[in-house]
Amino acid sequence: MIAASKMTRAQNMVRGGRPYADRIRDVLGDLAALAAQDENTETVDLLKVRPVKKTLLLLVTPDRGLAGALVGNLQREAGKFIQEAEGEVSVIAVGRKGERFITRTGGDLLAGFSVPDRPVMDDTVTVGRMLVEEYRSERVDRVVLIYAQFISTAVQEVTIRQLLPVEPAQRGEGDVQKLHQLDYIYEPSISSVLQSLVPRYIETQVYHGILEAFASEHSARMIAMQNATDNAQEIVEGLTLDLNKARQESITAELLDIVGGVAALEG
Repeated sequence: MIAASKMTRAQNMVRGGRPYADRIRDVLGDLAALAAQDENTETVDLLKVRPVKKTLLLLVTPDRGLAGALVGNLQREAGKFIQEAEGEVSVIAVGRKGERFITRTGGDLLAGFSVPDRPVMDDTVTVGRMLVEEYRSERVDRVVLIYAQFISTAVQEVTIRQLLPVEPAQRGEGDVQKLHQLDYIYEPSISSVLQSLVPRYIETQVYHGILEAFASEHSARMIAMQNATDNAQEIVEGLTLDLNKARQESITAELLDIVGGVAALEG
C-alpha cells in the first residue's frame, strides 16, 4: 500500500517530465547534426569524440530492496557493461544498492549520492555538473547512464544511454539540408547555443533518469509485495487444509480406538 501511494506520485512526475526530456534530446541532436555538417562552426568541447580510454558510468539504483528482480537486473547490466567496456570504468552511484554493488565487486567508485523520495532539480544538479566537469577536464572520454526506464506498472526496462559526448541525430544528407532551410536564428551562433545548452541537457537527462528509476522502483516493489501477499495467502490456505486433514485423521483414529475398545468390552 505504501509503494502504491508512492508509485502514483512518481508516475505522474515521470509523465509530466518525459515530453520535455525527449524534446530537448531531439533538439540537441539536430543542433549537433548541424554543427557536425558546418565546417565553419566552432567545435564544442562536450561534442568532441575522443578515443575511449576511460568511461564514467552513472548507475541509478534503489536505496532499498524488496523490489523483485529490479535491483538484480540493474546490477547484472552494470557488471556486464563494465566487463565489456573499452578501457577503464569509473562509477558514480545514485542509490545505496548500486554503491554497495560496486564496492563489493571491487569497482572504481568515484562518488555516491542519495536523493529524497520526492526529488526536485536542485537535488540532482550536483550529479549533472560533476559529469560535465569530469568530461570537460578530459579525465574521462565517455559518460554513460544506466537506469530503469518506466514502461508500465508491470514492466521496467534497464536502459543504457550515452550522455557525453552528445551524439548527433542520425539523419541523412537531405534531412540535414532541410534543417538548414528551417527559419531558425541562432544567436550568437550554433556553437554558443550548444555550449550553454549541453550542460542544461545533461542535468535534465540525469534528473529525468532518476525520476524514471523512482517510478520503476515503486512499481516493482508494489508488484513484488502483491506477489508476496498472494503467495503467503496460498501458503496459509494450504497449511489450513493440511491442518484440517490432520485433525480429521486424529478424530477418526480416536473414534476407531473408542469403537475398538467398546467392541472388545462387549466381546
